[in-house]
Amino acid sequence: MADSTIINSNSSDDATLSDYAEIIVVRHGETAWNADGRIQGHLDVELNDVGRQQAAAVADRLSKEKAISAVYSSDLKRAFETASIIANRCGVAEVKTDPDLRERHLGDLQGLQIKEAAELKPDAYVASSSSRTDQEIPGGGESFEQLYRRCTSSLQKIGMKHRGERVVVVTHGGVLRAFHKRSAPAEKLPGKILNASVNKFHLAGEEWILKTWSDISHLNETGYLAAAFGGDNTSG
Repeated sequence: MADSTIINSNSSDDATLSDYAEIIVVRHGETAWNADGRIQGHLDVELNDVGRQQAAAVADRLSKEKAISAVYSSDLKRAFETASIIANRCGVAEVKTDPDLRERHLGDLQGLQIKEAAELKPDAYVASSSSRTDQEIPGGGESFEQLYRRCTSSLQKIGMKHRGERVVVVTHGGVLRAFHKRSAPAEKLPGKILNASVNKFHLAGEEWILKTWSDISHLNETGYLAAAFGGDNTSG
């Protein structure tokens, strides 16, 4: 998959880093459940060996770019482990966790393989596929609007705190979909969000500018999943 770069035409070409926070948002590395097509949501699944290789690859890439001031992460293991590998390689002493960066809660679908979800939990499956952004998922699942409010609020706070700095945030596919919607509301989401992909945002106050989307140029040797399960509305 080719790298996808989206630049907001209203942004100033001569803006300096002091005018905004540069936030590198990374989807966590692959898990065994990603590879198995199993829905994770809030369930706490560790990286598999491929996921650790992916995390090491993105960490090596980021360590060769501009200095990182801070690393933030969802508190779920798959994100936190990815973030810890990045922080260690980039010389950041601590990973700051925020549960508001968690994946969308997918209710009764969590723990099921996507191929069995429609048969075993039809109501939850239909709700998860709804075009209504306020549609909650049976079993305690969130609507897209609920996910959107909590995770965009979290990134906004990070952007305000780190204006003039470059930070890394490690999170999940559903959260990245919300960030894309916040920064480019008129744009259709371009394909799936791959594990350990790099997605770059500039936050200047309330303005979000999407600079780079789903960059996987660092994953050539890791055998990343082309299917990227969980990188779409199956959220992982």
